[in-house]
Amino acid sequence: MRPTASRTRKMSNNYNDIPIGIRLLQSFSRHCPRFHARKELCYKMSIFLLTFLAYTCYHMSRKPISVVKSVLHGNCSNAQLQDEGNCGYAPFDGPDSKALFGMLDSAFLFSYAIAMFASGFIAERVSLRYFLSMGMIMTGVFTYLFGLARTSNIHSLSYFIIVQIFAGIFQTTGWPGVVTLVGRWFGKKKRGLIFGIWNSHTSIGNILGTLIAAHYVEKDWALSFVVPGIIIGAVGFLLFLFLVDQPEIVGCQPQPDTQERRISNESDADNDDDEEQARRSEADQISYRSAPTERTPILPRSQASREHAATGRPIGLIDALYIPGVIEFSLCLFFTKLVSYTFMYWLPLYIQSSNSFGPTLSAYLSTLFDVGGVVGAIAAGYVSDLTGMSATVCTVMLFFASPVLLMYEKYGVLSLTISVSLLIIVGIFVNGPYALITTSVSAELGQHSSLEGNSNALATVTAIIDGTGSIGAAVGPLLAGLISSHSWEKVFYMLIVSDIIAMVLLMRLVIKECNTLRRSATRIRIE
Repeated sequence: MRPTASRTRKMSNNYNDIPIGIRLLQSFSRHCPRFHARKELCYKMSIFLLTFLAYTCYHMSRKPISVVKSVLHGNCSNAQLQDEGNCGYAPFDGPDSKALFGMLDSAFLFSYAIAMFASGFIAERVSLRYFLSMGMIMTGVFTYLFGLARTSNIHSLSYFIIVQIFAGIFQTTGWPGVVTLVGRWFGKKKRGLIFGIWNSHTSIGNILGTLIAAHYVEKDWALSFVVPGIIIGAVGFLLFLFLVDQPEIVGCQPQPDTQERRISNESDADNDDDEEQARRSEADQISYRSAPTERTPILPRSQASREHAATGRPIGLIDALYIPGVIEFSLCLFFTKLVSYTFMYWLPLYIQSSNSFGPTLSAYLSTLFDVGGVVGAIAAGYVSDLTGMSATVCTVMLFFASPVLLMYEKYGVLSLTISVSLLIIVGIFVNGPYALITTSVSAELGQHSSLEGNSNALATVTAIIDGTGSIGAAVGPLLAGLISSHSWEKVFYMLIVSDIIAMVLLMRLVIKECNTLRRSATRIRIE
């Protein structure tokens, strides 16, 4: 016998219990008619703010290493500095410092990329409140342990690498968790703009992490890690108290598109033709979907599969790869994230070495790249909503990113004003496609119509796309560490080539989007 919706909701309540903080708020608001009238809006705002705050903290805890590099390996050309012992912190005070920094970055990023695939698989099967809370608290612990090395006088390279590996593993709890929560609570209407505004947490987290680390870097670099570690742990506990995992838990309706699919899956078999037509109509509106594949369900249309879909059975990694667009956007994100994370981990050091600025000023200037990232994420999401052409929006921004990168490398050293202006522009065009793919596109593909109503694939699809991108994020800083020993100019050439490859990978989807737009325009003229 197929489980009913009420029985499914009951099982969900037993598994995803109401948080303690929400129970207290419910008891206080029992006699407040305004809360009950706007209950769903209040819960949506709480999800938006809590997930925004959570991923802000995740990125804040990643950023200190890029700032602290400048003091871990100091300028030892001055004999007085050598006598005072200010040449850096062993084992990073030698001539091989850039290679060691590259090893640290790779330890974090490769462990992050590999663990991301498993994390998305787990996130679909557990309570996201526990999943995110545990991940944030453990991330805080290992961020704290990196700073503890200075206060405990630890100089072992193995210690730093092990800390980075575990920090990378626990950081993977963040992205699949927060994207899935936002996807569950918000519908498709204006999704690009909502995700664009929401995704500014990445850049704001980078900015806060940079400012905190820069404040302590020349006084006591241990605090550059200790303070972010304490903050993310505290916010993780806050999520444990107040994060509502699913709308049904607190008596709210699921997002409209998800609810409609569940109702459709519980209808009789004689409605199959109408359902198929509805899916085809929806496919025409999603420009990057392949029309023939769109009509072929990924999950077989047997009675058993309908029951699994109705109860939200998570899909496997292989099934997710068959969703049209997942492979193209995953490979594109590999190269776009390579560029973004190379800036994230090496920009402060590049500014310091090319402009002869101090560590603090270089760190402050590097935040301008993230300021541009906020603007780029919102702009990309807004334009994507207007046009429905996500791949084309990404391609256009990548097209302009390459010459802007070249301009920054050539003219960014001429004056502070030019450097500031170009950094913001670079941030807009580099981070815009990256933000759009990891948010709106991932959420759309995770609720693709070929899933036959199974809306419980968000975390898996998000993990595949972001995990593939994270491999690029690991490769970029590693190559930058090796290439920068010879020339920073060659690093920029690597970034420009990466953007061009990312643009080429989306061309098939861009052509489909343009053909769809042309057919729509033709139909309008005929009518």
